[in-house]
Amino acid sequence: MLNRQPAYPESDLTEIIEIFTDGACRGNPGPGGWGVVLIAGDRRKELYGGETNTTNNRMELKAAIEALNALKGSRNVLLHTDSRYVMDGINDWMPNWKKRGWKTSARKPVKNQDLWQALDLAISRHQVKWNWVRGHTGVDGNEDADALANRGIDEL
Repeated sequence: MLNRQPAYPESDLTEIIEIFTDGACRGNPGPGGWGVVLIAGDRRKELYGGETNTTNNRMELKAAIEALNALKGSRNVLLHTDSRYVMDGINDWMPNWKKRGWKTSARKPVKNQDLWQALDLAISRHQVKWNWVRGHTGVDGNEDADALANRGIDEL
């Protein structure tokens, strides 16, 4: 279920919100889903959703966007993803895309530009530290986010 209400009330930046995100796709393109686990102290919230015709990369991006947009106010965030696409985009590609007007080094439009720009906006409201985790290796939050992403597909 997509919950558009803020996951946690506005507060200062002393509390760290830990987020696990994942995307899934059955076929690429095909039906896809995204899942999010938000943890703040002893509070936990899960979000998920799906789209009928999408790609895995789009769902990975969508999970991060939905997670950050669920937070009210400016928050201190530790976001875990198992997507090299998201991590490389955040750390390596996005700064240059923005300098070039959202064009690649080959001067072509960035793929999934709409979602990269939405993620850029969502990031701007928070202090985000990114952490890559290897998928499907027993990391509880990552496994839970994966299950939620698949639930997003199942409930289409």
